[in-house]
Amino acid sequence: MGGKYDEFGNRREVDVAGATMPLQKIETVDEPRSRAAAAGDQELLAFDKQMAGKRRDDFRNRLIWGDNKLVMASLLKEFKGKIDLIYIDPPFDVGADFTMDVPIGDGKETLGKDQSALEMVAYRDMWGKGTDSYLHMMFERLTLMKELLSERGSIYVHCDYRMNSILRLVLDEVFGGNNFRNECFWYYYNKMHDLRKPIFPRATDTILFYVKSKDASSTFNEQ
Repeated sequence: MGGKYDEFGNRREVDVAGATMPLQKIETVDEPRSRAAAAGDQELLAFDKQMAGKRRDDFRNRLIWGDNKLVMASLLKEFKGKIDLIYIDPPFDVGADFTMDVPIGDGKETLGKDQSALEMVAYRDMWGKGTDSYLHMMFERLTLMKELLSERGSIYVHCDYRMNSILRLVLDEVFGGNNFRNECFWYYYNKMHDLRKPIFPRATDTILFYVKSKDASSTFNEQ
């Protein structure tokens, strides 16, 4: 499959050891404790005192800004085989050409407008380096995610019609086809049919659901 092999037909390896980096803590968020103190909530403060040393500076949640390949590689030492749930919304491979022609004056002349830096961030779902590059990028990251997942872990991959069939093949390769659980459809109920276009409206996204191990009992809570 494109992206997994180099030009000589050899399978590319995910370089985990060379990708790790230290994570620097910028801020500790502990809003319930501060709010309880301000409100004089004695019950919560008593529980807080009982749990002293177990909450502040202990792991609860982390919001990390950076390349997720580097971040996941850095988390492997601490969290390998310990993550129960991963949900990802990767780029949809929509292409990077968001230029447009802006009419000037009476509209007889146009001026080409390139994508601004702000638009590049706003349209971060795009991928403009080719499908082979996209699949290689996803294969590396999905391999790291499998390492992070516990034996009862689950992963949900959000995509759309552009890449869903190919991503499913990559997921089959990484997690095993037997560990596929479901293909969920996210329906945009407000998408109306455009009579100017001879197609049915593209009104759904796809969420591919896999588990780490078919023999393990993965956590599943009904809505």
